[in-house]
Amino acid sequence: MRASAIIRCLVLGTALLSGLCANSLAQQPAVLDSVVAVVNNHAILSSDIDRDMRLSVLEPEDAGERPDRRSALDRLISRELIEEQMTADEAKGAQPSEQKLKDRLAVLRADLPACARFHCTTDAGWAAFLAANAITEDQAETYLRARLSLLAFIENRFRQGIRISQDEIEGYYRETLVPQYPAGQKPPPLDSVSGRISEILLQQQVNQLFSAWLDNLRKQGDVEILDPALANPDQPARGGGV
Repeated sequence: MRASAIIRCLVLGTALLSGLCANSLAQQPAVLDSVVAVVNNHAILSSDIDRDMRLSVLEPEDAGERPDRRSALDRLISRELIEEQMTADEAKGAQPSEQKLKDRLAVLRADLPACARFHCTTDAGWAAFLAANAITEDQAETYLRARLSLLAFIENRFRQGIRISQDEIEGYYRETLVPQYPAGQKPPPLDSVSGRISEILLQQQVNQLFSAWLDNLRKQGDVEILDPALANPDQPARGGGV
């Protein structure tokens, strides 16, 4: 019996991997997954980070950014905390319809910057894009379904009760929108853009409330990062979204 195999099994110490450990003891050492963090007794594995880094290509706001393991872990921690709260609030059932998922996927294939050179609006182009990023179609749909469910939870929880005043709309128009237009170019009239401004201001408040709520979840939660390379305070993670 090889000592290195015994140590590996003892360090991992998880029932989910016990079969692999037994096999490595009986035959030959196997490359096993490792726990990199624990969030309220829920393990985040190295393979979870690898998968999140691959799937991050489906996020338009991450276009052009090189995947980073620390930011991926930060996203996974946030999602785990949010999903636990969704379960506690019995809000898990707010799953998107198949039509909504289909519509979101169509928009993604048309607008995703990384998709442009693959011509993802065609089935062949979409398949080539997924293959190039080591993503299956099922993985992409599962990811988007979870993403839509999470965003719906955030909207439903934080949009209620927010009211945007006419003074706020006029202030944004005067101080933010109008200065964006160069001299000599007339900005659109307030009436024609007030609805859009109201939505922007509403979303800003939702984001502020959500960020404060998520920070509180992190402070209250039991989060332990086991991989020293991912817990280095001198190299803060980029991003931190969900």
